[in-house]
Amino acid sequence: MSRNESIEGNVWTFGDHVDTDVIIPVRFCNTYLVEELGLHAMAGTDPDFAGRISKGDVIVAGMNFGCGSSRETAPLALMGAGVAAVIAASFGRIFFRNSLNVGLPIFESPEAARGCAAGDRLLISPREGRIRNATQKTAYAFAPYPEKLLEIVECGGLVPYVRKRLGR
Repeated sequence: MSRNESIEGNVWTFGDHVDTDVIIPVRFCNTYLVEELGLHAMAGTDPDFAGRISKGDVIVAGMNFGCGSSRETAPLALMGAGVAAVIAASFGRIFFRNSLNVGLPIFESPEAARGCAAGDRLLISPREGRIRNATQKTAYAFAPYPEKLLEIVECGGLVPYVRKRLGR
């Protein structure tokens, strides 16, 4: 995600309490290669997910998405599968921070989590704090990130952000 860029993609829905072992089962966590992890994204609940998702699609889920262990491989696996963003009613706190640290945009919107259906087309404006559902002709708000956090995500994560700040 670059500065002032919107995210546009089709919705994949998941329920409440999707834990990190469902997002990327531990048996696949023997690498940090994003593309390899992506082949197994969501394998704990939908083994065919990674083969069906299109690059740029969006996951919409219920409460407590990313709960469970603190594995950084969970957001990396989603990115490797092509997920452009995750919207949920709420997130596991460690997953939330890990996602931002690796540059995966995630947005908390209980209204969008309830109102979006699989296959809907979304347009997400991170700086405006707006999700537009083009399929249902509805819109939802979320609290935009503070400026520094938005810069981290726009840089592609914490490491690229620090490199940029250090001029490397």
